[in-house]
Amino acid sequence: MKQHLDELLARIRVLQDEVEEEYRKAREELDQKRVQLAEEFLRQQRRYKTGLVRFLTHSRILVLLTAPVIYAGWIPFLLMDLFVSVYQAVCFPVYGIPKVKRADYFVFDRADLPYLNVIEKFNCFYCSYGNAVAAYTREVAARTEQYWCPIKHARRVRAAHDRYPNFFDYGDAEAFQQGLERLRRQYREEGKEERRKPRV
Repeated sequence: MKQHLDELLARIRVLQDEVEEEYRKAREELDQKRVQLAEEFLRQQRRYKTGLVRFLTHSRILVLLTAPVIYAGWIPFLLMDLFVSVYQAVCFPVYGIPKVKRADYFVFDRADLPYLNVIEKFNCFYCSYGNAVAAYTREVAARTEQYWCPIKHARRVRAAHDRYPNFFDYGDAEAFQQGLERLRRQYREEGKEERRKPRV
């Protein structure tokens, strides 16, 4: 009986080894196909890339002449980014306002696209940065407005921020006086929730 069991166990080990070997081969084949597909994908993407010289020679002269005006925006964007970061770092803890996570607004992944030339990649980076600074600034300003002056305007506001619908109606002094502290308490709750979230 023991000998028979030992033989069965030995056969099971051999079969397990064979199964492991088959899985290993299948994984290697899959990895190889994945690499081939990725290379083919890159080749296809690069076919659409416009060379630098062609890109510049096919650009309108007025586009080239206005480029320095566009790129001059770097300075105000950098200054705004710096100011907003310092502002919320200094003021928000005093008011009990949860800080805006800057990293949530700054995404720079388009530079990895193989069909963009150097100028197009730089332009994508620049646009991403400018729009990120604007969105980041808007959220910091919205949180500040909710704390200090959460009152709707008399006129309709185009593309109001996400916090605006919770503001008090224009001219409703009673709602403002009674509800201001409630809105401020929401920040404390938001701050607690943020602290409880696991860091990724």
